[in-house]
Amino acid sequence: MTDVLLTTERLILRQWREEDRAPWAAMNADPEVMRHFPGTQSRAESDDFIDRRAAEIASEGYGFFALEEKSSGEFLGMTGLTWPGFEGPFKPAMEVGWRLARAHWGKGFASEAASACLIFAKEALSQQEIISFTAASNTRSMAVMERIGMTRVEDGNFMHPKVDPASPIALHVLYRINL
Repeated sequence: MTDVLLTTERLILRQWREEDRAPWAAMNADPEVMRHFPGTQSRAESDDFIDRRAAEIASEGYGFFALEEKSSGEFLGMTGLTWPGFEGPFKPAMEVGWRLARAHWGKGFASEAASACLIFAKEALSQQEIISFTAASNTRSMAVMERIGMTRVEDGNFMHPKVDPASPIALHVLYRINL
C-alpha cells in the first residue's frame, strides 16, 4: 500500500515517515518558522506531533500530511486537514493548515497544497465549509488563505485559548471558505 494520499503538479501529501522526524524537528526549532506560535518545539514535541498525526491519518484517512516536493523528494513541511483541538467561536468546523520550512517559503507550495486539501475536503469528505486561523500578526499565512479563496470573517477575531493572553500572538484571525 502506498503512503501517498494527495498529489498536485509539484507536490505529494503523504503519510509521515521515520525520515521526516529530523527535518520536522529542525523546522520546529527554527525561531522564524515558529514566530507565530507560542515557541519553538523540542525533538520530543516534534516527534509527538508526528506520532499523533500519523495515527490520525491511519485511522481517518486524512490529517496534517507530510509535504514532499515531487521532483526532488525533499521534505517541505506539512499541510492538511483536521478538527481544531480547542473550543472556539467557529466549532464545529474542519481546519486547513500548513507549516513549511523557511527555505520553501515564497514558492507557492503552501497555496498549492492547501488548495488540494480543499478539493479533497469537498470531494472525499463531503465538507461544505473549511476554516483556517492564524495569529493576527501572521500576514504570510493570511495571504495564503486569501490566495486559496478564503475570506476573513468579519468579527471573527478571537483569543486563542492555548496561548497566554498576554502574548503578542494570542489574538487570532479567522478565515473560511464555502466549498
